[in-house]
Amino acid sequence: MPEEAPMKNLVCEKSRKALQFIEDVTRNADEVQRKVLAEILSRNANVEYLQRYGLNGNKADRETFKKVMPAVSYEDLKPDIDRIANGDTSQIICSQPISEFLTSSGTSAGERKLMPTIEEELGRRSLLYSLLMPVMNQFVPGLDRGKGMYFLFIKSEAKTPGGLLARPVLTSYYKSSYFRDRPYDPYTNYTSPNETILCQDSYQSMYSQLLCGLYQNYDVLRVGAVFASGFIRAIKFLEKHWILLCNDIRNGTIDPKISDPSVREAVLKILKPNQKLSDFIEAECTRESWKGIITRLWPNTKYIDVIVTGTMSQYIPTLDYYCDGLPLVCTMYASSECYFGLNLNPLSKPSEVSYTLIPTMAYFEFLPVNRKNGLINSITAPTSLDQKKDQELVDLVDVKLGEEYELVITTYAGLYRYRVGDILRVAGFKNKAPQFNFVCRKNVVLSIDSDKTDEVELQNAVQNAANHLLPFGASLTEYTSYADTSKIPGHYVLFWEICLSGTTPIPPSVFEDCCLAIEESLNSVYRQGRVSDKSIGPLEIRITERGAFDKLMDFALSQGASINQYKAPRCVKYAPIIELLNSRVVSNYISPKCPKWVPGHKQWCTPN
Repeated sequence: MPEEAPMKNLVCEKSRKALQFIEDVTRNADEVQRKVLAEILSRNANVEYLQRYGLNGNKADRETFKKVMPAVSYEDLKPDIDRIANGDTSQIICSQPISEFLTSSGTSAGERKLMPTIEEELGRRSLLYSLLMPVMNQFVPGLDRGKGMYFLFIKSEAKTPGGLLARPVLTSYYKSSYFRDRPYDPYTNYTSPNETILCQDSYQSMYSQLLCGLYQNYDVLRVGAVFASGFIRAIKFLEKHWILLCNDIRNGTIDPKISDPSVREAVLKILKPNQKLSDFIEAECTRESWKGIITRLWPNTKYIDVIVTGTMSQYIPTLDYYCDGLPLVCTMYASSECYFGLNLNPLSKPSEVSYTLIPTMAYFEFLPVNRKNGLINSITAPTSLDQKKDQELVDLVDVKLGEEYELVITTYAGLYRYRVGDILRVAGFKNKAPQFNFVCRKNVVLSIDSDKTDEVELQNAVQNAANHLLPFGASLTEYTSYADTSKIPGHYVLFWEICLSGTTPIPPSVFEDCCLAIEESLNSVYRQGRVSDKSIGPLEIRITERGAFDKLMDFALSQGASINQYKAPRCVKYAPIIELLNSRVVSNYISPKCPKWVPGHKQWCTPN
């Protein structure tokens, strides 16, 4: 007990400082933002990108910056990104060396976007992580008395032709000393040893993390993963493999399929034979229903820490079923480009989650948007935005309550007025810093996990597939799609209505080839989800009877759509619409195999 007191005092002091930091930077948000921009510009005064626009960083102020620097997209930056990726080490966008590229879930020309980063950005990410638990502990006290069971994974990485690593931001963080060599802190005390998280093999990583989590079940106070989809995959993995896991707990062993020596060693340091626990888990897993399985197996769990905003909201009913109504907590808002902020009211309902941007992370601006929703919100998912002039970007403290904006960032790592593509709505304020609801990702129509498929990409993929029908005198008349998450992993479903002008019947194998052709045409993030991560199931095409899309139009008109403006939506989410289309399906076909995928961009090699 005497040894615990100093640690508890240290934790309390760290929490106090973290909460005071949030208070200080939100109270002085505009002043902090001015300093951040001034520091970014002075550091990078001589970089090629700023000088290209006639900006002298040493003398530039915020007004000059806003006047001369354009708001840009990834396509505008791609030539400079490619130069760095190919080995150009001159100061193109940043005075500090680009340490690696962080691969975004967003894509360009079918490949992951490459976001430049510098070594010190790891410190900023670590800072944001350090704020999460002090905030959470205000709402759920006592979290320092137990552990977190978090399913965390690394993904494959590649090297650019110039030798820089390209990998997801979380893989970068988990492999960094900030995570691997973190000092003991009761708030970052996880059931999973580092070796299980850093295991490249997804099966071995998931199995060993679940085994450790089950063995320490009464110590667990919170559970989670990054995305809701990932957490549900862990539950489904448990459904499939609980017998093996029980056997290991009963005998204090680890299944031979877990062959990674470091994983085996780390797990066996924790695991001891426990017949009683094994029998308990077996009894729960053999019950007729798995409703509330999380609270049954981990009875001290206080909340589920997963992202359930944006497209992840589709998994909320499934989470509620397995977690028996435990609070679903979204703690932070981040991307490959930058870590943005955190949720200061973590027990809010998923539909009311708002994030407070931390003004020290980057320089934030906001492009007002006027969303032109489809004819009926519930039918049409795509969102189009009016084009706005660069001069209309507003600063962090000048956004208006209830208004929607596209997030634009200037970072320490060399992004200047970069349009992130996230649409945010101002929900309130913490002192002078706004709090935002995440509304949507611009232009995304389909998403199961970290994949993001937009309407143009879907149209091109469908067109490529429809060409397989031509030899049979058939053509595609109309189509739409939806993300089916009723089973795990979820999968893309396309409804096709075809016109047959020939007499030759179309063999089922042709429609299966159409499924695969669509998958082959989709971006690398989707294909990685299918091939490597197993987070996305095989694509399905459902052929409808003739006139099905006329019925869809009739429904839209009955809901108030204008016949002059109506066009078939390319994605549907509204349950009655999906039911209408399903009732008119005459046959369905599944992709026969996985599409091709290799780590990295085309012609890149994986690291030795």
